Amino acid sequence: MSYLLGIDLGTSGTKTVLFDTDGNVVASSTVGYPLIQRQNGWAEQRPDDWYDAACQTIKSVLAKSAVDAAAIKGIGISGQMHGLVMLDKKGNVLRDSIIWCDQRTEEECRIITEKVGAEKLIEITANPALTGFTASKILWVQNHEPEIFEKCAHILLPKDYLRYKLTGEFATEVSDASGMQLLDVPARCWSPTMISSLSLTESMLPKVYESFEISSAVSEEGARATGLKCGTPVAGGAGDNAAAAVGTGTVRDGRAFCTLGTSGVVFAPTNDVRIDKKGRVHTFCSAVPGAWHVMGVTQAAGLSLQWFRNNFCSSEVEVASLLQKDVYSILDEEASKIPIGSDRLLYLPYLMGERTPHLDANARGAFIGLSARHTKAHLLRSVMEGVAFSQRDSLEVLREMGISVSNVLACGGGGSSALWRQMLSDTFALPVQTVRSKEGPALGVAILAGVGSGVYSSVEEGCDAVVKLNPAQNPDVESQALYEKYYQVYRSFYPALKNGFSELAKL
Repeated sequence: MSYLLGIDLGTSGTKTVLFDTDGNVVASSTVGYPLIQRQNGWAEQRPDDWYDAACQTIKSVLAKSAVDAAAIKGIGISGQMHGLVMLDKKGNVLRDSIIWCDQRTEEECRIITEKVGAEKLIEITANPALTGFTASKILWVQNHEPEIFEKCAHILLPKDYLRYKLTGEFATEVSDASGMQLLDVPARCWSPTMISSLSLTESMLPKVYESFEISSAVSEEGARATGLKCGTPVAGGAGDNAAAAVGTGTVRDGRAFCTLGTSGVVFAPTNDVRIDKKGRVHTFCSAVPGAWHVMGVTQAAGLSLQWFRNNFCSSEVEVASLLQKDVYSILDEEASKIPIGSDRLLYLPYLMGERTPHLDANARGAFIGLSARHTKAHLLRSVMEGVAFSQRDSLEVLREMGISVSNVLACGGGGSSALWRQMLSDTFALPVQTVRSKEGPALGVAILAGVGSGVYSSVEEGCDAVVKLNPAQNPDVESQALYEKYYQVYRSFYPALKNGFSELAKL
């Protein structure tokens, strides 16, 4: 029997999953690592923590499964996007990686925008300069740690550092490279304009592959460290959201997925390059060759519910512990008792500022319409509804760009809530489904590795063979009409509060 290995390098830990070619999980292992925050707003991790976690998890799945490593036909790697890994000429790490959620580079974003021009920047990279992206991190090191930049010979993304350690090759692929702000996204290659604007050379950047292409093979050193067979093919892989798209079968026009994790994502593939000139959503190269995807991101989706639980639901947490239940299932039960609209109470989920559609770091959360008759359960439901409305904001931008969506897959922790899924279905006026497999990105890159190694003929064929969906939740006509009224009121609040948010930030 043949197998495929998917490695998902996340922010909190690395998860490795061994699949058979039907997509069934044979064995799985996760190892965590710390986040380093030396200053407020900074976020770094040690690249060798990632590699150590990958080695441990690969050894673990091989031991658990008792599968002969020679039966693994291909390896795919997914990972957190945008992180900066800098190596010297000998391949040694020069500093801890500045990762995606680091916010220190606001000034560098301004400089990049001035150098390249706001319109030209979006034309080339399909996105405005953002603190999360890799380019501004490179410029920050140039400006604040010039002695480190002078030694830099190679620049990699997190998952591509793992590839380098496993194979000895410097390589990346189009979906993850799209988030560096160095790639010409429409042309799917490095941009000379962006490279020169940061005083880089193309030799510092890895070779770019399509996500399914075999980029390298496990080296003797990688084999000794992991137990894998030397020569096992390693596919290009994908950034985390692009990998999740493959793992959920979201690889054809008309499909989309909505992730309710810490942040919220509405993601839709497109066969044509579609760029929002206002920069409200991201356009990246897809893991499907010759295709792209558009992605709206809200900062505090599941985070909003987590914040509410942590601060106001100690009694529910205690009850859940006594009953050995998930506290979120108890919260769902309480929220379900409140009518749509939470008796005229609306929540703006801007706890961490907002990206789509407002691009406003000063935006802040708010309950609007609060009255003496409202209970904790009303606030709870309004939080869930406000997050659903924020996801609808992203969907509306995609629709404005001419991207048609006919069904949505719900992912992430929030996607496991039937109540929240029904809110999304009613708010979107679309059927919402879930995928039977919970492995998302790891399954996605395993499929990509299967395409590269000849197990499947195409990404689409691989998804058809492996990805299975649960029955859809369909919108209720009456609920849909009521949610629409509340959504239109919700949309009116940000413009009314924008100046106030700005003034508040100055205090």
